[in-house]
Amino acid sequence: MNVKIVCFLLGRLTLYGAGTLCLPFIAAFFYGDAGRAFFGASIMLTATLACLLLAYGSYDKYKETISNREGVATMVFAWLLLSAVGSLPYLFSGSFDVVSALFESVSGLTTTGASVIPDVEIVPKSILLWRSLTQWLGGLGVIMIFIVLLPQLSGSAVQLFNSEFGGFSFNKMLPRMKNTAWVIFGIYLILTFAETLLLMCCHLNFFDAFNHSLTTVATGGFSTYNDGVAHFHSPLVEIVITIFMFLASVNFTLYFAATKKGLAVFKEDDEFKAYVYLLVVLSGLITLNLALTKGGVLADNMRLAVFHVVSFSSTAGFAAFDYDQWPAFANFLLTILYFTGACSGSTAGGIKISRFLVLMKIIKAELARVLHPTMLLKISYNGRLLTVPQLISINCFFFIYVASIILFSLLLAATGVSMNESIFGVASCLSSVSPGVGLIGGMSNFGTLTAGGKWVLIAAMLLGRLEFFTVLVLLRTEFWHSARRW
Repeated sequence: MNVKIVCFLLGRLTLYGAGTLCLPFIAAFFYGDAGRAFFGASIMLTATLACLLLAYGSYDKYKETISNREGVATMVFAWLLLSAVGSLPYLFSGSFDVVSALFESVSGLTTTGASVIPDVEIVPKSILLWRSLTQWLGGLGVIMIFIVLLPQLSGSAVQLFNSEFGGFSFNKMLPRMKNTAWVIFGIYLILTFAETLLLMCCHLNFFDAFNHSLTTVATGGFSTYNDGVAHFHSPLVEIVITIFMFLASVNFTLYFAATKKGLAVFKEDDEFKAYVYLLVVLSGLITLNLALTKGGVLADNMRLAVFHVVSFSSTAGFAAFDYDQWPAFANFLLTILYFTGACSGSTAGGIKISRFLVLMKIIKAELARVLHPTMLLKISYNGRLLTVPQLISINCFFFIYVASIILFSLLLAATGVSMNESIFGVASCLSSVSPGVGLIGGMSNFGTLTAGGKWVLIAAMLLGRLEFFTVLVLLRTEFWHSARRW
């Protein structure tokens, strides 16, 4: 592995991180809060680190290419480095210990939305803006934005692009990578500003509208209020946020394809159709369950059901109501969405609908093989045959996902958390959903956890966001010692 290339890429990315810190730094002056000092210190330290990495690193696009190994290493270390950088403003504010500051930063960048802040309404606005910005950057993916902003990468960006656009999708391999990245980035910006304008039309001030737009299109879930979206008591606000959570949970490469081929691409995509069907069915079941057990106005039950189904499936994790008060049946349907997630190539976390579709086809094929052992079976997705390595990858992903939930749940339970809260807390962090149950439910936070519990969930958030294989490959000695280019 060429360490100098990795250091060069990390240095440039860290430099952009220092530039991003300037926005809340300016906001601190505008709002007159205490953020001026600790954001100023964060910018200086981050810029210094960037200069050191650039001084050591080097990259000549005419002589060198980014191999798969450098792409993976850059991906993993970028998340670790930017998580540390993102924690600096929290740490310098004096209100966070090291672990809590890192937890808040990782939660933001991985778009998990789990928070350790007991009262966000007394936090300086510059800090609140930084929390939202970390989710916005992490939503599309820091590497994706990196590809757009760094011309030197050129065609070699394919390794970083594929590492960032995790999930199982044929659309993630696209020609003219740079142009594709720019279009997707442009769509991301359009969604952000469009939602800001609509929320302002719903009588939100610019600060609240902008922050909630940043975290909605990133499917992150951070809010400027303790009770989240429920604070506004506005059906219009809930409807706008629901729409944009859904738009952000759709494969962004479909939007790119729609600019070339029209809206027909959505009708042809198996994952999109299955995702919409899932949302409709679960929303209907929860609406019916609430109507039968709680009564109330049908329209209100439907609005809350659709909001929370989209919130959980998109892994945004917003709460417009304390869903812990809902019947067990409705809560169970929501917990299913911890695992399904949304579409691959979106800002959402979770296992992804595409993997479930393929797994169902594998099960169907296996049942047919039992009856006809000599039959040659083929599995296709979106009209294309899947290769054996692709099928093995999907099966391995499911195994690692389940094994990770078991392992991290045991570790979290060892810190004193109940088993029920441990399982759902870990599942929520692995899937980047945020809300757990009980003491870490939708109207609570993760601040009650011990330092050990926070470390466990930090690891779970990073592992889930990087979709396991990107991290686990670093455990192979071949990754570090082999001189071969791969």
